[in-house]
Amino acid sequence: MTAAHDKQFFDTFTLVLGGLVVVAIFIYGLSRVIGLNAQEQVLQADPATRAAIMDRIAPVARLAVAGEDNSALAPPPPVDAGPAKEYTGEEVYNMACVACHGAGIAGAPKNGDSAAWGPRIAKGDDTLHKHAIEGFQGPAGFMPPKGGRIDLSDQSIINAVEFMVAESQ
Repeated sequence: MTAAHDKQFFDTFTLVLGGLVVVAIFIYGLSRVIGLNAQEQVLQADPATRAAIMDRIAPVARLAVAGEDNSALAPPPPVDAGPAKEYTGEEVYNMACVACHGAGIAGAPKNGDSAAWGPRIAKGDDTLHKHAIEGFQGPAGFMPPKGGRIDLSDQSIINAVEFMVAESQ
């Protein structure tokens, strides 16, 4: 191998590499032109896409100015979802209560533990229902309102209390 052969190899290699770079740039540019035109047509033709874009770029806040009509800034009226679905005591226990009453967390009496439930049951059903619905903090621990599931109806919570009392007697 001589220096002339090395120079010829590097010249050829550089020429091929340069040609590949030029082809790659051409393909990239062509794909951008085609993609941009296709994307623009889709965005202009589809009203749902345009509405979604307008929602994404809408301002996050609006400013109320004194002396001007600010009625458009009023919050929407609450949506009435209707009455909450009522669940059986076992369903509510498995959805919400088992997290604490299954393991005795935060002083919660374990389901089925007659010794822990005895003094609570002695206070009466009305007290148990009130503490379960409104929450309660006593010497043994803390009961959040509705066990932290404020989306449940009062009757569903009462059903869960009655289920746990029946299991613990």
